[in-house]
Amino acid sequence: MGYRIAIVGATGNVGREMLNILHERTFPVDEIVALASRRSLGSEVSFGDTTLKTKDLDTFDFTGWDIALFAVGSEATKTYAPKAAKAGCVVIDNSSLYRYDPDVPLIVPEVNAQAIHGYSKKNIIANPNCSTAQMVVALKPLHDRARIKRVVVSTYQSVSGAGKEGIDELWDQTKSIYNPTDSKPPKKFTKQIAFNVIPHIDVFLDDGSTKEEWKMVAETKKILDTKIKVTATCVRVPVFVGHSESINIEFEDFLDEHEARDILRESPGIMVIDKREDGGYVTPIECVGDYATFISRIRQDSTIDNGLNLWCVSDNLRKGAALNAVQIAEVLGRECLKKG
Repeated sequence: MGYRIAIVGATGNVGREMLNILHERTFPVDEIVALASRRSLGSEVSFGDTTLKTKDLDTFDFTGWDIALFAVGSEATKTYAPKAAKAGCVVIDNSSLYRYDPDVPLIVPEVNAQAIHGYSKKNIIANPNCSTAQMVVALKPLHDRARIKRVVVSTYQSVSGAGKEGIDELWDQTKSIYNPTDSKPPKKFTKQIAFNVIPHIDVFLDDGSTKEEWKMVAETKKILDTKIKVTATCVRVPVFVGHSESINIEFEDFLDEHEARDILRESPGIMVIDKREDGGYVTPIECVGDYATFISRIRQDSTIDNGLNLWCVSDNLRKGAALNAVQIAEVLGRECLKKG
């Protein structure tokens, strides 16, 4: 027996990817509905070989539906997620709205699947920020072995993390470089993104960090361990899909790089590609469309007693958003809803 599933924001990049992944992973679906705002009403999206016409989110009744995967911004989520939850439909939310709510579990299934049982307090489960999701998948097995004290991470985040507008702006600006008469000034980003990098994602906070950096700190603590100290620098780069991270880790106990490599190879959701030769590592273009979080460049940090460096790459539209949401739904069905 399967589930009745609603995809909220089905016409966006993440919503479409949710539909793809539900089909790819043969999630037990009895019925599925694609929901969108009125301006997208009637748009068509694909679920395997089936074409779905979007229905109006504003008038939709969630009563009798099992799970709603939300892929809309915080403002729309604030309006519609409580309605779905009140109707008895469990919400898995990809926005930042509920991530820091103590009554809403923030889940990465490879890391803290057991926390999902807390969903019943509000009938809502939060999906973490894309850059946090891939990092904690890499950190969890190492933390279990040697206890992490401190993480210093620099991210190199693709423009798809800013939605379709980000993708379009990189594409248009790149073309305009070769056609100077067709100038494309920045709109979505604060500076030119084509052939450039921008050390600024989300708004600035009083301490000089950005909200994206703050998210990585707060979410890592909630998902993995409140005792871990995290400092982040988040950078937007001219890559269409795939986030990369340079991660420096300080442990309480010594962890040899060879043992770390073996641990990561055996860990769920991780693929280790780490050869000390030209091309013996993974770049973002190679991770697109894949489920795995890829780890490369694992090496000792000789500047501290118990340190490691590693390189982490993942498809942000998949593990950073849609895949993680579907994995949450899988755990929810297996552990909590249990049909038939």
